[in-house]
Parts: sequence; C-alpha cells; structure tokens
Amino acid sequence: MIRLVLTDIEGTTSAIAFVKETLFPFAEAELDGFLDARGDDPEIAAILADVPGPDRRKTLRRWMAEDAKVTLLKALQGLIWRAGFEDGRLRGHLWPDVAPCLRAWHAAGLDLAVYSSGSAEAQQLLFGHSVAGDLTPLFRGFFDTQVGAKREAASYARIAAELGQTPGAILFLSDVAEELDAAVTAGLRTCQLVRAADGTVSSGRHAEALDFPAVARHFGLAPPPG
Repeated sequence: MIRLVLTDIEGTTSAIAFVKETLFPFAEAELDGFLDARGDDPEIAAILADVPGPDRRKTLRRWMAEDAKVTLLKALQGLIWRAGFEDGRLRGHLWPDVAPCLRAWHAAGLDLAVYSSGSAEAQQLLFGHSVAGDLTPLFRGFFDTQVGAKREAASYARIAAELGQTPGAILFLSDVAEELDAAVTAGLRTCQLVRAADGTVSSGRHAEALDFPAVARHFGLAPPPG
C-alpha cells in the first residue's frame, strides 16, 4: 500500500523548459549583481568560501554552463531565485494536472515529499510561489543532493528512513529512468512520467504515466476533482 509519494520536479511536475529557459538564465543574468550587492552576507560568503579556484565567479559560471549538479551552485542559485520569486519576477511552473492531484492525494491522507537535484530552498520557492498558489503545506519534506546523488540507491534509503516510511510504501515519480532504477534498488515503487511536451523517452523498465491523473489511475490513488 502506497503511503507516500516522492516526486521529482524537472520533467515530472514542471516543464524542463521552465528550468532551462527561465530559472537558469535568470540566475546567470543576476549572478554578478547579486554577488556585488550581497556577497558579504554570511550565508552567501560561506558558499563562496567553498567554491574552488582563484576566480570564484568564473568557476560558478563554468558550473552553470555545464549544468553541474554541485550543491554549492544549487544553493547559490536558490538564493538568487528566492529574490526573483519574492519580488514577483518569477512564478513556479507546474503542469495543469499536478496541483489538483497533489491536493487530492494530500486530502486522502497520503504523505508527499520532493526529491530534486535543485536545492531544497529552490524547491520550496517553486512550490511556494507556483502558478497554482502556495503548495508547500502539502509536503512533509524537501530533499536535494545533500542526501545523496539521485542515481544512487542509498539516497532513497536515507529519504525513507528520514520520513519514517518503509521503502515499499513509497512511490517515486520521475522522468529519468536511471533515477527510478536506483529507487527500485532501494525497494521503492516507481513510475516514469513520459510527458510528450518534454520529449521524455520511455525506458520500458518501469510503470509509465503521461500525467499525474494517469499515475492516480495506475496505482489506485485518489483522483483529482472532476
């Protein structure tokens, strides 16, 4: 019996294009001005102190260009995005089918959590300032790469332990087959979101759904209203 739904963001709840075409360019464009204005803030200074190389901004821009899954970069991007979300320049994209299902699942007693390579801060900003309103009260937890890499089974075992759930009671949703493979190894149930708009390629190794209502039908979860 599924007791908790753990979901990825990019390609699962939100368009890949939103991250690549809106969030990443915003952080890159704002980087210098943000660091000039707030580089001495303790939180930001602590991040910069751990960035390697004589030219920290150059290192950060290289990581951005490579879309490197570096926790320091993700934390800094999250802070830049927070400024944009809080002043209204950014709103978190969600596919229209996502919020109704999340609300229905929560109302039916399912626990919800997020696991994304983006920082936990960025996750809460996206769901807190989403096009569907503030959804953060629906979630028990937000997990990022500090818990481990998304393609390593141990990461999912740690999440299950932290949430106090047996792995077999957790359903993990993602568009990335290798992440789902790792979750299965840890004992979780899985479903690959194959959204045509994102060009996701079916792996054939996991249950599949075109959207969240299809997830609900396949696993017997509460359907969205209507």
